[in-house]
Formats: sequence, structure tokens, C-alpha cells
Amino acid sequence: MENPSLAADDKKQVRRAQRGDEQAFRALMEKYRRKVFAIAYGMVRDPEIAMDISQEAFIKVHRYLGGFQGNSSFYTWLYRIVVNLSIDFIRKEKKHKAFDYDDMILRREPDDDESWVVPTVIDSNPHKAYQRKELAERISKAFDALSEKHRAVLMLREIEGLSYEDIAKVLKIHKGTVMSRLHHARKNFQTAMLAKGEKEDDVKPGDKVTKDEEEMNRAEVSEAPGARS
Repeated sequence: MENPSLAADDKKQVRRAQRGDEQAFRALMEKYRRKVFAIAYGMVRDPEIAMDISQEAFIKVHRYLGGFQGNSSFYTWLYRIVVNLSIDFIRKEKKHKAFDYDDMILRREPDDDESWVVPTVIDSNPHKAYQRKELAERISKAFDALSEKHRAVLMLREIEGLSYEDIAKVLKIHKGTVMSRLHHARKNFQTAMLAKGEKEDDVKPGDKVTKDEEEMNRAEVSEAPGARS
């Protein structure tokens, strides 16, 4: 759940920006630009396109900020815009020739915005560097195999650390649906990793589904009418 003090600060900045204070809007951009990029990159798997989506998201925010009523928090509204733009791109991309971004990503060192999103493969030990490169390729391909819905919920939960309630608000779905999608996203990710020859112990801990979480998922799904995977 979002920190109440941070939400209150956002409201102040939003009100100032709605009155034409560009400095307030720049403060909001600076606060969320890395998070916005992380979500976009995790969805589209290409740094340049992720940057374009990030910029388009902030352009939309600036254009429609005057009509923002504050019924949801600013960050929920912003994340929804980023996720929708990313999903739109993925769906359009599926209609055209698929691009292979993995080699390009793994050939270079990440810049400041990507350094905490893209695993670096530069290492003084050639064997270790190769292993890390190979793991990065498997993670990337396993993530690409997920549907856009599963990709979105996994990014918001594992990368952004949003609560189930906040993810439900961003995606406009039931909390039970969030937990169901997350369960299936983690399961599909782990299956994809294992199918590519990865040992179970090497799969990222956040991608494993514990027995307690499965039980909680089933309970939450049963409480949410119309919940679906």
C-alpha cells in the first residue's frame, strides 16, 4: 500500500501542476521516471521503446492532468497509463514481424536507467560472465513467453512491489483476479525457465509459488466473483 505521506505529497504537487506550476510537474516526473521506465522496459523488453513509452506516458499525464479528479492516487493513474501503453505496443507488435532484442541488450553495459532492471553480464571471470549471460537470456525469453496480462501483474508485483490492492486498482480488476494471474504468471515463468534447462534452484525466488501463497490465492479467488486467469 502506498505510504500516506507520499500520497499526500503527490496530491500537493498535482494541485500545483494543475494550476500551471511546471516545476511541480517536473518534480512528479523526476520522482516516478525510473519506476515508469522499469515497468515499460519489463513489458516491452527494449530500452529505446521503453523510453519512448515513458515519454509518451508523461505527455499524456501532462495533457490530461487538468481532468484528474484524484479518485485514485496519482501513481495508480500513472502506472495504469504506462501499462496500457505497453500492452498496446505489445499487441501491435504481435501483428508485425517479431524483433529479437536479447542480443542487443546483452552486448552492452546498461545505462543509469537500466542498471537496476537489466542484469549486467560484464565480469572479470569469463566463465562466470558466460553463465550470467546465459541466465539473462533464459530469464528474458521466459519473461517474453508470458502473456501481456501476466507480464503486467508480475512486473507490478515483483519489480514495483505493489500490493494486491494497488495492482487491482492499476489494472481495474478484482483483487482475487490479481492473485490468480500472479499465481499463473509465476508458474508459467518457472515452467519456461525449467523447459530451457534451468535448474529449479536457479529460478529467481520471487518467481516460485509457495504452498501458503497457493492457498491464499485459492481463498482470494473464491471471494472475488468473476475472477479469472
